Order: sequence, then structure tokens, then C-alpha cells
Amino acid sequence: MTEVSFYHLQIEPLEKALPRLLEKVLARDFRVLVRAVSEELLETLDDSLWTFKADSFLPHARADDTQSPELQPIILTTEEGLNPNSANVLALLEDAAAEDLTSFDRCLYMFNGNDDEALALARARWKKFKDGDVLVSYHQQTDQGWQKKA
Repeated sequence: MTEVSFYHLQIEPLEKALPRLLEKVLARDFRVLVRAVSEELLETLDDSLWTFKADSFLPHARADDTQSPELQPIILTTEEGLNPNSANVLALLEDAAAEDLTSFDRCLYMFNGNDDEALALARARWKKFKDGDVLVSYHQQTDQGWQKKA
């Protein structure tokens, strides 16, 4: 059964918080599919994953830019139903579609808690998952890091 962890961004923007989470996911030898709605966000994340640390980067590719997606530990895409790197973790951004949720072991649902629309969409998605008997947890961003609240 897929477990969904909601990450409520309040302090740092997505392009700073996501790379740190992805770093932890890769340390566990998982593969990740990052799904967003907008190409603009994927461009921002693409740059961020290369530069978020001065001494390292997170290996990744855009789904539409690589000839060997199966070799990439992280794939960035806007396409639903696509899993070219056989990822077992799905990172959902911008309330992206997730009809294929059950094909992943874990899902990281990240949303901007300072945006009323994003907050409303996250609440609706939480309810949908809970009503569908999906295992969910909620983590809030604080000055000390992520705190599990539910």
C-alpha cells in the first residue's frame, strides 16, 4: 500500500526544501519521479538540483531530455502515468495528477502553506486520500526542520 507524506512548506521555498528531501530518499537507494504541473517549475527545479549545494548535486534528468531515463535516479516530468526510471517514490508538486499513485511505494506531496489556493488543494487531496484508505502523514516545516504533526 502506498504511503503519502504531506509536506507543508512555510519557511523555505520548494526549490530549497525538495533537494534536501530527495537527498535523503536517494540515500535509501530509492528512485524518484518528480511530477509537477508547470514546465516553469520543472526548469527551476532542474537548476536547483544541480546547484543546491556548492560541493555536490543530485543526478537527475527531464523525462523529455534523456535517451536513457532508466539510468536516472530522479526524473522530472509533467506527464501523468509516466515512470521511465521505475521510480518507487513519487513527488507530487502543484497538486499534480496522481491516478497512478498505487504503482509507487511512497509519495511526497509538497505544498506551499503560504498560498491559500495550494493549501485548499492540499486539504482536498488529504481528504480524498484518507477517504480512499490511503496511509497519510503530515509534516510541517519549521525553523528546526520537518515536524510530524499527524
